Amino acid sequence: MQTTANDEIKIRTATPEDAEALAAIYAPYVENTSITFEYTVPSVEEFAERIRHTLARYPYLTAEKNGVPIGYAYASAFKGRAAYDWSVETSIYVSQNLRSSGVGSLLYQKLEKYLTAQHICNVCACITYPNPPSIAFHEKHGYKTVAHFHASGFKQGEWHDMIWMEKTLCLHTVPPLSFIPFPEL
Repeated sequence: MQTTANDEIKIRTATPEDAEALAAIYAPYVENTSITFEYTVPSVEEFAERIRHTLARYPYLTAEKNGVPIGYAYASAFKGRAAYDWSVETSIYVSQNLRSSGVGSLLYQKLEKYLTAQHICNVCACITYPNPPSIAFHEKHGYKTVAHFHASGFKQGEWHDMIWMEKTLCLHTVPPLSFIPFPEL
């Protein structure tokens, strides 16, 4: 599953072998920001396991330029119960020097294409608040704020709010179309 987004950037399915490069993209967000509430950068082995676990059910994509990963996006279960099969949480991280370069949009477009093919109806994003760049990015992609939680996470010496943003990808039919695991696409 590989798609050329333009002459330089390719969007492809991530593999566990990408773990070291993707963990390096994620590390500054963990170490220097409250964008993620994770305190410790996962080991390469833990990151590889996260990729494997996600790919068993959902897409996990990486953007690469000249063969080097520069960003990634994936979906995960919104909740663990069967009735939530048509809703997912999305996550995206782009190399900090390439934020606002269009890489994130390429990743989300491809991610949403796969999720639609899986019959996912709702995509949700949990965002530390305030985070104007992430909120603007999600709004640009059709997400709307649906919840605001106060003092939800403590990181970098202070409490942070979080918001949930949501987008509908397809009609909510009755009964719903069967969920298709990513490996079956």
